[in-house]
Amino acid sequence: MKEIFSFLFITFAMMTATAQQDTEAFTIPVDEATGLITYKEVIEEPGTKDTLFNRGSSWLHTFYANPWDAAKVRDQSTGLIKIQHQLKLYDTDELGNKTDAGMVLYNAKIEFRDNRYRVQIDNFVYKLVSRYPAEKWMDKSAPDYNPKWESYLLQIDIFAKELIASLEKKMKPAKQYKEEIW
Repeated sequence: MKEIFSFLFITFAMMTATAQQDTEAFTIPVDEATGLITYKEVIEEPGTKDTLFNRGSSWLHTFYANPWDAAKVRDQSTGLIKIQHQLKLYDTDELGNKTDAGMVLYNAKIEFRDNRYRVQIDNFVYKLVSRYPAEKWMDKSAPDYNPKWESYLLQIDIFAKELIASLEKKMKPAKQYKEEIW
């Protein structure tokens, strides 16, 4: 019986240590000019502005359950898609159980030009009775600092990187298949 408890204790300790290492391995990008958490990337992709815009519009339908609500602006003439949406945060206890921790609102902007597009995700705001900028979670010296905020920042980081990766994948041109002539 002691062996089982020892095994479970060691396993739990290893899982906790791994989880702590994962949360310490990320960095949150902050725009120097605005002071906001900002994910910005320019991606080179062959195609005209209109072709890339159409792929981006198509991507919206794969990433968002309600793309018409998420995309507030879709302007093909300027090559601009503006998104205002939210992501759900979770608290995780020692046993791995998740509980709802609230919503974070964010803005995203995708701009298309010939052979490239730029994606920017910023303005992360925790939805309370009033708005609470997520950048405040980065100040570990604040008197009201809560260690849970590190987990929330990690969730924002993971989400933003998943959004960019999903967009990049969808922006690749579809494979062209040649019909076999026989």
